[in-house]
Amino acid sequence: MKSKLLLILSFLIIYFSSKIVAQTTYKIPKKVQKILFLGNSITYSGQYICFFEAYLKAKYPKNKFEIINVGLPSETVSGLSEENHADGRFPRPALQERLSRVLKLIKPDLVIANYGMNDGIYLPFDNERFQKFKDGIEWLHKEIVGLNIPIIHATPPIFDEKKGIEYAKVLDKYSEWLISKATENSTRLNEQWIVSDIHFPMKNFQAEKRKTDSAFALAADGVHPGELGHWIMAQHLLSFIGEKEVLNFSEPKHAFDQFKNGNEILKLITERQNSMKDAWLTESGHKRPEMKVGLPLVEAKKKANDIYKQIKTLQKNN
Repeated sequence: MKSKLLLILSFLIIYFSSKIVAQTTYKIPKKVQKILFLGNSITYSGQYICFFEAYLKAKYPKNKFEIINVGLPSETVSGLSEENHADGRFPRPALQERLSRVLKLIKPDLVIANYGMNDGIYLPFDNERFQKFKDGIEWLHKEIVGLNIPIIHATPPIFDEKKGIEYAKVLDKYSEWLISKATENSTRLNEQWIVSDIHFPMKNFQAEKRKTDSAFALAADGVHPGELGHWIMAQHLLSFIGEKEVLNFSEPKHAFDQFKNGNEILKLITERQNSMKDAWLTESGHKRPEMKVGLPLVEAKKKANDIYKQIKTLQKNN
């Protein structure tokens, strides 16, 4: 009997050590109020952030999270850029150029970062490019935790294999590496990695849909998810922080229908986010041309406060 138990235990150790398994839950510390989202154009677009914030606001009327989006289109954490990016108008901006200003301006209590999509610059896998991505992510991690701020690293969304199977594989590999960081146990809190996987849930969802609809795509251009793709991203981030029930809703409307005025709250959150993201980017500064100039921060915050008053009115009517 004892030898049989040892055999089973040995099998389990081998099984789990050979598989990369993402964390399932992270409890946001009670002291957290300001949550900062970093990323590229998918984060700047921000639908998944609006879903994330609105769900928490609708479910928890007393929730005081301030959720700030400073995603920057074209940005990388690898520091790489194509030779003729944007038809030669400008190289890709790198997070390294602006992070210190963003942190000084916003002073977040928690950071959620989503990089990877641009970091392999849409080319087949290459070890040097992969190393640049790993170096950039590890630099970002050290910068944030060095300030005693927790950071959630989200795996990148999928690149549609119909637009290029080789780059789809690159993002699989980048995501697997990020997930593996969370399995590196450390006794020191500031060395622990918190990783939320959105990549493989999106990949699996799309593959399942294509069994009955070969033309189905989460991103029409292969890169930028539509509403459903952003909803899946938000679902898995919300589930990661403990809101497991959100996975029961296949569409955002159904999720917000469960709350009185839920969809109205989502609409107001979206309005606030769309105004504030440009204000934060303009105030903190960046080297990405062709961006919309945001309102002065004081003016944008006044507008945001007016929107919050409308949200509070809706919440009181719940």
